Amino acid sequence: MAIKISLGPVLYYWSEEQLRTFYRQVATAPVDIVYLGETICSKRRSLSSEQWIEIGHELQAAGKEVVLSTLALLEAESELKQLRKICKQENFLVEANDLAAVNIRSKAATPFVVGHSINLYNQATLALLARAGMSRWVLPVELSRETLSALQQDRPEGIETEVFGWGRLPLAYAARCYTARHHGLPKDECELRCLDDPDGMVLKTKEGQPFLTLNGVQTQSAQHHNLIGAVDEMTTLGVDIVRISPQSHFTMEVVQLFDQVRREVMSGAAGKEATARYLPYGGVDGYWYGKAGIE
Repeated sequence: MAIKISLGPVLYYWSEEQLRTFYRQVATAPVDIVYLGETICSKRRSLSSEQWIEIGHELQAAGKEVVLSTLALLEAESELKQLRKICKQENFLVEANDLAAVNIRSKAATPFVVGHSINLYNQATLALLARAGMSRWVLPVELSRETLSALQQDRPEGIETEVFGWGRLPLAYAARCYTARHHGLPKDECELRCLDDPDGMVLKTKEGQPFLTLNGVQTQSAQHHNLIGAVDEMTTLGVDIVRISPQSHFTMEVVQLFDQVRREVMSGAAGKEATARYLPYGGVDGYWYGKAGIE
């Protein structure tokens, strides 16, 4: 059976119109699983929880599996209140990006996905989370194929494995908002400046080389992580799902290329060559091969 393609949550701050237009395109794209919701900053409220669920039902009607994603960094009671609301809804599966979400879903005896922001690094943790109700886990982006292979050997029965295969690498989260700081604004009075940067703000070194991307409280890589050439390898390792992280441009084109590779219409090498046109600062895959991520 061919590997499934998932579309991760939008990691940037997009307007309601942009989000709705994007998900109308997703409805007819060769994507099997769609993650919805805000995972970065609770101040980003282009859509309410009810509107996200509305879009989820529309995608579900189009034949997609829908998952609601949660914040990766919780700092306030208001954020915990929203988290409880998402975790207690019964419409869709939930992606837990923080252990608070794991705790809520586990106590309710309801299944959940463990996102890549949770440090799942060994067999003991994999087994522990499976007992807590995990039905799927996403490989932390900094881990290699060798580590994945070892974890797959002891993967509990019935647990799916997903790998982040395309997009700017999510590297870190902080209590400080670097986008607000860039504009000389305090975090609590940021004026929602993230709306001006639909793919984040690229940070360059003193030598002018693109290095990181600032996305509010999240730091990403400047280059795109690209594992389209490793789809066959993932299949051999028993990976169930490869994730594509949305960008404001060319996401549907990238989805089409991954679909062609998984259906063996195109080779992984040809797919890697074809994706080059969609990489403004080049592609990287170092983590997958146990090297520096920027390689």
